[in-house]
Amino acid sequence: MTADSVTTAAPTPARHRPSVMDVARLARVSVGTVSNVLNRPERVSPRTRSRVESAIAELEFVPSESARQLRAGRARSVGAIVLDVGNPFFTALTRGVEDRIGADGLALLVSSSDDDPERENRALQLYEQHGVRGVLVTPASAERADLHALRARGTTVVLMDVDGEDELPSVSVDDVLGASLPVAHLLELGHRRIALFNGPLTIHQCADRLAGARLAVVNAGLDPDEVLVEMPLPSLNAEHGTLAAERLLALPESTRPTAIFCVNDLVALGALSTLVRAGVPVPDGVAVVGYDDVPWAAMLVVPLTTVRQPTHEIGWTAADLLLRLDGEDAVGPTRVRFAPELVVRRSSDPGA
Repeated sequence: MTADSVTTAAPTPARHRPSVMDVARLARVSVGTVSNVLNRPERVSPRTRSRVESAIAELEFVPSESARQLRAGRARSVGAIVLDVGNPFFTALTRGVEDRIGADGLALLVSSSDDDPERENRALQLYEQHGVRGVLVTPASAERADLHALRARGTTVVLMDVDGEDELPSVSVDDVLGASLPVAHLLELGHRRIALFNGPLTIHQCADRLAGARLAVVNAGLDPDEVLVEMPLPSLNAEHGTLAAERLLALPESTRPTAIFCVNDLVALGALSTLVRAGVPVPDGVAVVGYDDVPWAAMLVVPLTTVRQPTHEIGWTAADLLLRLDGEDAVGPTRVRFAPELVVRRSSDPGA
């Protein structure tokens, strides 16, 4: 088809959104009567209520939630900021949040910070302007001044997947313990050079997982500086797991680590697929361990050994804590920490 034969239809004019006044005009009642039908129907006679409801249906009128919030003085939404909503761990986490707040008829707004504190702060500002009931945050850095300021201005703040060491309420997992488990497992299998594919240490989880890895080496009576080979990643995704694995394979075989501990399962996916493509046997050539136990971890060509976190429960509990605090219910702890568990599969143990 040539360009001359293409025709362009005129754009359809935007449809006028029906208002309360439109409903009142069609039903031949006052605006106040329409408001009563929407909010206090028991105050309106059945005959009048039926006429208003028919007008609402005919016009396909949808009440303004923002106006309803202003009248009620109570927000009906909760904001959440995670590092990367595309990561299956955070997808499951936010699903846990949604399941909890949905039971109270609330809506969830979700943003990804992409590990960027400035982007996180912009999302906080937008949520505050929107007037959300509260904010659940997986912080992009150890700096929490913006979160404390938001809390001081009256917005409830709860940390997710990070411990509230600075008195902010939190729901987290013991990441020091979580990282020590897979490294101890690799040491028991005889590995003495373990690559650590980790992210920026400004991210609390990355710092804790480094500490846990080093602790496991010390507990085994070895020197962490001799055993652990840190290979920092700028982002915690499969692409950078691939790049790190390529760097590892470029090392001389005499000094190349025989195992990799990845900060999360997305990084492990990139590392594992790179090893397989390069013809390196897993785990006999290089063992791979991840962190999170995302749904597909057990379904890979080489099932992934990983650290399981109660992801949905973390999100649900964080949302429940936020709603309790927002309701000024002082009952119960304001810092909750779950214990992780190691799930051993074939990527580290050929007998698993």
